Amino acid sequence: MSSDDSLRNQTLALAGVAQTARIVDQISRTGTYPIEYLEASLHSLFSFDASNVEGVYGNIQGVKLGLQNLAAGLAPGSDETAGAMMRYFLAILHLEGKFAARSDLQEIVHSRLQHASYKATHFTSQAKEICHSVAAVYSDTLSTLPFRIKVNGSAQHLENEGNAEIIRALLLAGVRSAFLWRQLGGRRWKLTLQRGRVRGMALELCRELGVR
Repeated sequence: MSSDDSLRNQTLALAGVAQTARIVDQISRTGTYPIEYLEASLHSLFSFDASNVEGVYGNIQGVKLGLQNLAAGLAPGSDETAGAMMRYFLAILHLEGKFAARSDLQEIVHSRLQHASYKATHFTSQAKEICHSVAAVYSDTLSTLPFRIKVNGSAQHLENEGNAEIIRALLLAGVRSAFLWRQLGGRRWKLTLQRGRVRGMALELCRELGVR
């Protein structure tokens, strides 16, 4: 694999993280979320045998929101919205680092997601129902780690159990993308050094999708 292909794949995985971070911020503040990108992020949790990185999210379009937000978050002097997204983005990468050191939890998460995937395929295709199952996986595994992600926003929206379940499901999806990024050779120190290159690739991928 060429260095450009490697950067492209890592950028797509990071876009998966950025997408979940952006939706978590949006739902915590407004109680709303873009259903097509929520579904693409949920899709990544059940992509056990995808042939390529794009396939994890259905296609590149599935992480369009993530690519836009990744490019914005890595830009110099990013705005408040991008700053809030980046705080969750970096927190998810940190949580994944803790998760990567726990092979026992990885096995549990994989097994539970396989079960949830069967239910999603055979009994329901509703995002909220899938989030209910996935949120329980997050609560029983990642939320037991020493580091926990603090979500800020409107109490009205955060106290809504449906919203809380969507947020937990998104955080698990974010960790899944961060884990994929690690598998592709991504590391925090490399991201710091390659910030400009990653942003450039995110912008290039946005242009492929017709985003200027």
